[in-house]
Amino acid sequence: MRFILVLIGSMFVQCSFGQLNRALDYENEGNWAELPSNTLKLWAPFIKAAPFKNVDIFYVYPTLLTDPNDFRWNYDIEDPRHTEGVINYVVKYQTSAWAELGKVYVPFYRQAHLRSFNNLEVGGELALRMAYEDVKASFQFYLKHYNKGNAIILAGHSQGSFHLKMLLKDFFDEQPLQEKLIAAYLPGIGIDKDSFKSISLMIEPHQTGGFLTWNTLKKEYQTEIYQKWYQGRAVINPITWDLSLVGAKKDHKGFLFTNNKVYRHAFKTHLIDGAIYIDRIKFPLGFLGRKSTNFHRGDVNLFWEDIRDNARLRTSHYFEKSN
Repeated sequence: MRFILVLIGSMFVQCSFGQLNRALDYENEGNWAELPSNTLKLWAPFIKAAPFKNVDIFYVYPTLLTDPNDFRWNYDIEDPRHTEGVINYVVKYQTSAWAELGKVYVPFYRQAHLRSFNNLEVGGELALRMAYEDVKASFQFYLKHYNKGNAIILAGHSQGSFHLKMLLKDFFDEQPLQEKLIAAYLPGIGIDKDSFKSISLMIEPHQTGGFLTWNTLKKEYQTEIYQKWYQGRAVINPITWDLSLVGAKKDHKGFLFTNNKVYRHAFKTHLIDGAIYIDRIKFPLGFLGRKSTNFHRGDVNLFWEDIRDNARLRTSHYFEKSN
């Protein structure tokens, strides 16, 4: 087996080319965080409507490996901190926004450390490739064994959206499978407007067959991060689901907080070049957001009810067009 040594800070880290070529085995149900056959139903209290019979949700979770003192390039899915973060945070508070629409599939994957995005040439690219090979393998297994012709919603956040963007290119863009795509929700990552040939940014609330993306910042958004990652990229307003410059507070349907309560009419959104910003969140614990430099972690939670409502609208419209 061939190895390379890459330098991070003052520490060398060993990376394996052999590992890169072997994706996880998704025949093993233990490599799935969520399957219809072993569903955890963490979101059961939030389900209000019956699911569609022929809809699948394929969700890829965001970066959890962020500790700067952790010198691993990829997260071991057997690490209990990984499992805990996926099941008790992202599945519960993010995947749940789409859960009532149909059958939910969430693969574990050896995601790349957060540093990978800023260190592509010294290990980051290999780490991200390894992560994507897992996501790709899980989707291939899903298509072969689980899909059975169902319509598909792709959903993710941050690194999850990064991998789903590549999945769209590999499996949907100018390919027959695009006919099965209800929508791809890809918040939390900068996506170029011309990333795809046949898959467009959807700029109407009912559109299907395309993608949606946004990045949530504070009013003081003119930062290096904004200019590097978001400015000039695709964006929609996740309150209005179009290109409205303002999403009114009265139209905000609600965000899901970690106390399992949904808060309505908590803020308004402002559409800017490549992102959105909110100036203040008004709810009983709103002071918690004042110390945040941006609202990246809340790209899904902040619009939880808005996403759920919009995903149902698009799914209904998809089947109306099909009939």
